[in-house]
Amino acid sequence: MTIDERTQVELESAAFRRLLDHLRERTDVQNIDLMELAGFCRNCLSRWYQEAAESKGLALDKAGARQIVYGMPYDEWKAKYQTEATPEQKAAFDKQHK
Repeated sequence: MTIDERTQVELESAAFRRLLDHLRERTDVQNIDLMELAGFCRNCLSRWYQEAAESKGLALDKAGARQIVYGMPYDEWKAKYQTEATPEQKAAFDKQHK
């Protein structure tokens, strides 16, 4: 199957929006868990988004990019959903990211 470039971009955009929706719904999944299992987290996505914006000449700061990914200001998300990492999570993260 051949997909034209515009359709490919539209499909990739739809998949990205679905990923964001999924991560916004799964507030029980902590960033440290994502980093341990997948090697990236919500903050990585926001950094990639910011870098993509900058590559197009758009000024998007870290806070703005995080708000796009988290669906709310980052500090609000942390206050509502972020938990303290367990010693096991910290050890697994340290092992994975030496």
